[in-house]
Amino acid sequence: MSILDWIYLAIVSIGAVLAVVRMVKGPDVTNRVVGLDVFTTITVALFVFFAMIFDRYIYIDVALVYGLLAFIGVLVIARFIERGF
Repeated sequence: MSILDWIYLAIVSIGAVLAVVRMVKGPDVTNRVVGLDVFTTITVALFVFFAMIFDRYIYIDVALVYGLLAFIGVLVIARFIERGF
């Protein structure tokens, strides 16, 4: 891994920590949902990064499925917050 890869990993890790802080400490439910959405987006980016580093492109398929499921989950949570089931 080059130095740029380590810098990218450090920046993404800081973003993940900040997203977890927002999920835990959010003043209301909507901020927690936004923190969860940001964390899932960062996780998808990490899957793609690891696919590139380890030269295992199956991780990209995993990232696509995980991103789709996370998007549907956030939509369900948003609908529940807005109107209820």
